[in-house]
Amino acid sequence: MISSCGSHSDSAQNTSESLATQVAQNVATKLVREDREPEAATGLIENNDVFTKKFMVSAANPYASRAGYNVLAKGGSAVDAAIAVQLVLTLVEPQSSGIGGGAFILHWDKSNKNLTTFDGRETAPEAATSDLFLDENGEAVPWIKAVVGGRSVGTPGVLAALYKAHQQYGKLAWSELFDDAIKLAEDGFIVSPRLAKLIDLAYNPGVLKLPEIHNYFYPNGEAIKAGDLLKNPKLAAVYKSISAEGISVFYDGWIAKKIVDKVQNSEIAPGRLALSDLSRYKPNQVDAVCGAYKIYNVCGMAPPSSGGVAIIQMLGVLSHFDLANQAPNSIEALHLFTQSSKLAFADREKYIADPAFADIPVAGLIDASYLAERAKLISLDKDMGKAKAGEPKGALAMGLDNAIERPNTSHVSIIDGEGNSISMTTSIEMAFGSAVMVEGFILNNQLTDFSLSPKQDGKWVANRVEAFKRPRSSMAPTMVFDQDNNLKLVIGSPGGSRIINYVAKAIVGVLDWDLSLQEAINLPNVTNRNDTTTLERGTSIEALAPTLQAMGHKVAIRDLNSGLHGIKVLDNGLQGGADPRREGKVLGQ
Repeated sequence: MISSCGSHSDSAQNTSESLATQVAQNVATKLVREDREPEAATGLIENNDVFTKKFMVSAANPYASRAGYNVLAKGGSAVDAAIAVQLVLTLVEPQSSGIGGGAFILHWDKSNKNLTTFDGRETAPEAATSDLFLDENGEAVPWIKAVVGGRSVGTPGVLAALYKAHQQYGKLAWSELFDDAIKLAEDGFIVSPRLAKLIDLAYNPGVLKLPEIHNYFYPNGEAIKAGDLLKNPKLAAVYKSISAEGISVFYDGWIAKKIVDKVQNSEIAPGRLALSDLSRYKPNQVDAVCGAYKIYNVCGMAPPSSGGVAIIQMLGVLSHFDLANQAPNSIEALHLFTQSSKLAFADREKYIADPAFADIPVAGLIDASYLAERAKLISLDKDMGKAKAGEPKGALAMGLDNAIERPNTSHVSIIDGEGNSISMTTSIEMAFGSAVMVEGFILNNQLTDFSLSPKQDGKWVANRVEAFKRPRSSMAPTMVFDQDNNLKLVIGSPGGSRIINYVAKAIVGVLDWDLSLQEAINLPNVTNRNDTTTLERGTSIEALAPTLQAMGHKVAIRDLNSGLHGIKVLDNGLQGGADPRREGKVLGQ
């Protein structure tokens, strides 16, 4: 395994110079180029495993990790810390998540050995119809046109989900959790190189076109730069109001009115969100979806997230192969990993949607006998081509959708002083979301996670736009338990639909290859979403491209900017890791 920290090497690192040259030529000529989901690489940072005894937080930005740490150090719960982290992330990592977006949250109550989940996914407005993203000819609009403006905004859910979790598992006062975020918003924070680069790239055209967000990130007409002090007094005022009055002011009060006004009167693609959509929003609290992997129990979010089901499917298929005895980064391991992913994504595209609107065959999809049959479709020496969805028990005939998830999201892993834990993946979807900014925070564009076309081949798509519906997601906050139901691993990542592969990679690294958590996170990324086998640029596995091609793989080489943040429970404490591809940090005591 090759890592940015220089730990744990294998034979793949010793590839000859001539082969490296050959691979570079292949990239330029023969390899598939993947440009439909570009995500900026903003450099690597060196991270090492962090060990603590009492508590730990791993989050995507040092300011956010510090806010979580401060709450835990005062005796706060994992939920308390997650709230503080999210509030700060809204400010310092606005491109990825915020109170204008949604989240999926796993919570582990150690004393009662109880796992529950909070679904804070956005919902479509009551006025949303299946033709929301169709043009005058009945064709789906280009994806980027669907993203920018009020049309793509769903009812934000993360605050409601965190508030519900706090009512059950919070220890500190709600208002106390806002202190760090308010101070940072008022006094200012230092702009990170990553945020500055993403602004400089102008990836989301709405940032240049919509006035409020443009004025914030381009004060005096010039883009913010790394090292600048950036203040957000409007967000500070919002936080003061929510801390004092609770979430009602966000969903029923002056903030709600500001949100609706901005959406309905957006300069680009006005949207259909109404005050009634905000006032009726309710987060769902549902059971996790869990599946066996060897002696472990792997648990994640149920639909509308596809992440939990897909990871369990991948691992269930891989359990029929001797992956533990394959070297990390070996051709054999990468081939098996990509083939299991193809099978999972084939099922995902056909079957996963909001269970309130479609019958989702979850039990059939993760059934051991079903996965054993799917595993038989894998050849050890040849790519399977385009995988077809299976026919799990309980499946209904549905069309395939054309939703595209962008890779800008954030993940937080927390274990508090009592052993309770949070695994939370939170998102506004596209980098800088819809680019509709209201009172200092950015609104999501999660409605583009629906299929833009409501029908395929004359069949209704399960993941089509419908009023009050939650769009499908790939977010995959995950927890792993041993055979005695003790928590062993808390993990998750941003990355759009590639999240599934990123999280599965880390789990395999820890459980099969006995890597430390940081080593598992550092493993080169490989993804396959039932199309192209994509290898992470600048890593040792680039050299495996010719061999994979010879096996029939379509191969692409590109930046794969996961943002894995996790905690591994040891016999004598906690081990934490943060992805070197982003700017996260692990803190604890």
